[in-house]
Amino acid sequence: MKSRTIFFVSDRTAITAETLGNSLLTQFEGVERERHVIPFIDTESRAESVKERINNSYTVSEGRPLVFSTFTDDKLRKIVSESDCIFYDLFNDYISRMEADLSQESSHEVGKSHGLVDKGSYESRIRAVNYALEYDDGARLDRYDQAEVILVGVSRTGKTPTSLFLALQYGIYTANFPITDSDLDNYSIPRPIKPHKKKLFGLTISAEQLSRIREERRPGSPYASLRTCQREVSQVEELFHSENIPFLNVTSISIEEIAAQIRLTRDLDAKHY
Repeated sequence: MKSRTIFFVSDRTAITAETLGNSLLTQFEGVERERHVIPFIDTESRAESVKERINNSYTVSEGRPLVFSTFTDDKLRKIVSESDCIFYDLFNDYISRMEADLSQESSHEVGKSHGLVDKGSYESRIRAVNYALEYDDGARLDRYDQAEVILVGVSRTGKTPTSLFLALQYGIYTANFPITDSDLDNYSIPRPIKPHKKKLFGLTISAEQLSRIREERRPGSPYASLRTCQREVSQVEELFHSENIPFLNVTSISIEEIAAQIRLTRDLDAKHY
C-alpha cells in the first residue's frame, strides 16, 4: 500500500470536508502521508491553482492524492476534480440523490452548513460558552440552577474542554466543579453542588494517563505522582458509585464521544441541535 497526500477542499470553510473525510479515513490505517486543508476556493483561478497544487503533489513513489470536496459550485468542482487525484465529492454525490428523492432542487448556496442561518441558535451557543467560562473549575458558586449539566471529577480529567465543547457545539449550559482531596477523604459531594445532584456527571481516567497529563503541568510533583493519581481515581470512582452519579472513563475517547455520552445520559438531545 502506498501512502497518500490528503486534500480537504471547499468553496467555503472546508470544515465539513475535513470532518467527513477524517471520519472515513479513521477506518484505514497507514494511508495518510500529509494533509492540506484548503478553504474558500471560490473563483476559477483559485480552483486552477489548487488543481496545479494537487497535480504537483503526485509522485511516482506514491499513489494518487485523495481529495475530499464539498463544492457547491459545479464549475469549480469540475476544475478540481480533473486534477490527477482520487476525487471524493461529499456533497454532490448525496445532493443529486436527495433532489431525486425529494423531487426538489437544492439551493446550491455556499456556506449554509456553517453560516449564520439560525441567529437564535448562534446567540444561544455564545451565551452557553460565556456561562461555561464563568463557571469553570468552581470559579463561581451562584447560578448553578441555570446549569443543564455539571461536570465533576479530580483535576485534569478534561472537564473544561468538555464543558466548552458542549456549550459551543450544542448550546448546553455546562458548569464544572473539581473534586478535591477533602471531598475524597469525606466521600462526599462538594457542598455548593450538592443541591444540584441530579445535574452531575462524573469524568474519570486511568491513573497512568492522569499522571502523564499532570506531569506535563507540574513535573516531579506529588500531585503528578502515579501513587497520588491511583488514590484519587480510586476514591472518586467510589464516590460516584456511592452517590449514584453517572460517570465516564475518558482515557481513550475523544471530546466528541464524551459529549455524546453526556447528552444521551442526561437526555439533552431533545432541546439541542
